[in-house]
Amino acid sequence: MQTPIKTFNMTINCQGNLIDLTQPKILGILNVTPDSFFDGGTLKNEADILARVNKMTEEGADFIDIGGYSSRPDATDISIEEEKSRVIPVIKLLKKEIPNILISIDTFRSEVAKAALDEGVSMVNDISASNLDTQMMYTVAKYQVPYIIMHMKGTPQTMKQLCQYNNITKEVNYYFSEKLSQARALGINDIIIDPGFGFAKSIDQNYELLNNLEILQFLDVPLLAGISRKSMIYKTLNTSAADALNGTTALHMIALQKGASILRVHDVKPAKECIQLFKKLRKFQNK
Repeated sequence: MQTPIKTFNMTINCQGNLIDLTQPKILGILNVTPDSFFDGGTLKNEADILARVNKMTEEGADFIDIGGYSSRPDATDISIEEEKSRVIPVIKLLKKEIPNILISIDTFRSEVAKAALDEGVSMVNDISASNLDTQMMYTVAKYQVPYIIMHMKGTPQTMKQLCQYNNITKEVNYYFSEKLSQARALGINDIIIDPGFGFAKSIDQNYELLNNLEILQFLDVPLLAGISRKSMIYKTLNTSAADALNGTTALHMIALQKGASILRVHDVKPAKECIQLFKKLRKFQNK
């Protein structure tokens, strides 16, 4: 059965652009890293970056999520300066060549976020929800931009060993309840939650959380689903990230039906088509 669409405030303010999340949106992934699990090292120069971003925007991406620190399991830890050296030139390039683009910075470090925000970034995507840098929420509050907070335990280097839960859905829900309270106390108005598929979760726990995703709607904030080409798909199908697009699209439809407002994706066109079909189906389910 279709999960009813919640009626709480589903508008976020991105630098004066009011984005209505009652209609699902797409966050296109731009990894400027050598070691991300799917597309690490594929962008060699400015031409590659512009070609990738132009393709994503033409296919329907609403935001571009730039990350310079790979958060895959066992990823190499890098310095703040190295992370900034990867993302800031890319942000400057995109703001110069595509001035109206809405960019999200994918970082858990407040210093990187501040540098990106000073260059015109519209949103912060923090995998640690300020756990790995307690100054992050203060930085987001100062700049008054939307804040994506994700559920994770530990760090990318330790999270595989931290998959112990009594009830994963309840624990994730409680985690976000606490984080939302902290963020709102600091004056952060626009908050989006990401359950963190693949972060300190076994394959079965990922599917249990996806199956119960609608429960997170009761937190009354928009929900982001980051499922694209992850191991929960390709390990279940006994394939690879490169061959996980079909599985990704199948789970995107489930996430949309259970209330996801944003899909964070590597492949924009298939995600856009999935949303289009979901919206067509929803018209008849709401009659």
